[in-house]
Amino acid sequence: MDTTPARAGAQHDSRLRDPAALFDAARRGDRVATGRLLSLVERGGPVAREVGRITFPSGSDPGHVVGITGAPGAGKSTITDRLITLAREGGAKVGVLAVDPSSPFSGGAILGDRIRMQSHALDEGVFIRSMASRGHQGGLALAAPEAIRVLSAIGMQTVIVETVGVGQVEVEIAGEADTTLVVVNPGWGDAVQASKAGLLEVADVFVVNKADRPGAAETRRDLENMLDMNTVMGEWRPPVILTAASSAGEDSEQGLRTLWSAVLDHKRFLDESGELLRRRERRLLAELERVIRSNLSIRVHDLAYAGRAEPVREALLRRQVDPYEAAEQLMGLAGL
Repeated sequence: MDTTPARAGAQHDSRLRDPAALFDAARRGDRVATGRLLSLVERGGPVAREVGRITFPSGSDPGHVVGITGAPGAGKSTITDRLITLAREGGAKVGVLAVDPSSPFSGGAILGDRIRMQSHALDEGVFIRSMASRGHQGGLALAAPEAIRVLSAIGMQTVIVETVGVGQVEVEIAGEADTTLVVVNPGWGDAVQASKAGLLEVADVFVVNKADRPGAAETRRDLENMLDMNTVMGEWRPPVILTAASSAGEDSEQGLRTLWSAVLDHKRFLDESGELLRRRERRLLAELERVIRSNLSIRVHDLAYAGRAEPVREALLRRQVDPYEAAEQLMGLAGL
């Protein structure tokens, strides 16, 4: 009996699980392989570590990473869509990681406005991927930098990371970027929210989007005043750019081009000042700490619920020992 088709199918399935084969295919432009690599990274565990070992050396000199964050509904996806177009005009291949809230049922990304980027779906120089903000082993803070490295390693000169909101997770993810854009809308409330969320500390460029609405000039003035009072700002002062990304016409086009010019100006500043290298070194060391904490957390959980820990747990529940003494006993059992 001829089993060649079965063998071929098995070999194909094996390639889909082999990070090295997937990486080679992704570098040749295979979008399915790229998606599969990112899925392995999101899944975490040993296979994600293997992807990291392969892509880290190749991605050691990554392209420009642009983070876009801000309040929900501020127009981040529309801005991302327009910036993709401008980056492609310059010849750069663009990878996009769109971080969405997660489905409570599947853990998958559910935000529907990614359809706004689908005008680039047939462009082989653009790869767009949604990442769910929950359901990752080790957390999204671990998956995001690995995913960025994957896209950089396969040849994306510009990687855009767009977050869904302005919470702590979003601020951390924005901190993985070389250049971070904080998007607000006309109205003082967004500026206050940006300040409270700590986004002033990570913003390299402020974007007042929907600037065709009343209050845009006032919001820009408020942000400039807040920057004036920032006593810890370094050599780079974040510009405040007015845009109307969802509008048509010359004014909208000019606003987006001004924004993209500010992004490129910041990239040049990073290169010329040496700040780019310093930022990336700080991010790598911060990532190292997160990985250590994640690994220790897993070991602590395993230690606390190991079979030999049962007597210590029982003593704790009977209040024969306090939590500190119980912890010391368990650490002693583990040789820590």
